[in-house]
Parts: sequence; C-alpha cells; structure tokens
Amino acid sequence: MIVTARLDFSAAHRLNNPAKDAEWNRRVYGKCDNPSGHGHNYVLEVSVEGPIDPETGMVIDLKRLKDIMRDRVVNRVDHTNLNVDVEFLRGVIPTAENLARAFWEQMAPAIVEGRLRRVVLHETERNSAVYEGE
Repeated sequence: MIVTARLDFSAAHRLNNPAKDAEWNRRVYGKCDNPSGHGHNYVLEVSVEGPIDPETGMVIDLKRLKDIMRDRVVNRVDHTNLNVDVEFLRGVIPTAENLARAFWEQMAPAIVEGRLRRVVLHETERNSAVYEGE
C-alpha cells in the first residue's frame, strides 16, 4: 500500500553554478539565473509504502506524515531564499531535482512506519521532479 500527503510552500531561488562563468550560466539556466532570483509556489508530495497495520488500518498516520514534512522541510524552506537561508541546502544548486533529493534526505530518518517511497516536488503546474531514493 502507498499513501501520499501533500503540502505547499513558497520560496525564492536562483539557478547558478558558481564554478562556471556568467555566459555558461545564462546559456544553461536562462532567466532562472536572474541575479535577484525568482520565486515559486511549490507543492510537495511525499509517499510512504508499507503494510496496512491491522490495529490502525493505516500504513502511517497522515497527520504524522504531514507533521514530519512540516518539521523537516516545509517550515524550514517556506518564504525563504533557498540559495542563502536554508542550512541543509548550502552549496546545492536549487533545481527541482536537487530539492527533491535534499528533502528526501531530511525526511527519511523520521519515517519509521513503512518506508519513504517517493518525493515529488512540483515547481509549477507543469514542472515537477520525482525522487525515489538510490
């Protein structure tokens, strides 16, 4: 069984690889390399897989899963500049792919009922990244 919880947050970021020159960054990231950054209203979906507990009828209490999502990720990234304000993202180019993986790393240790199966980060209504661990 797989259960999924969904929360949203807003944050700003700039896509820029400091190891590369300005031309490379403009070519690769385009307007997302704006020195002032830009923002998104992200949607975070987290799925947990496991057996249904016969006593509770649940894989994991979805309130508990949302509490983990808030404590480990959402409360730490909401209304921040992901490039400079979030300690666990220091040195990470904050693409949707890197964010999904970093969010997984923050939440996985706290999920003890079932196992973390998937993290989906929707950057826009049309763009998302899916991370399923390594």
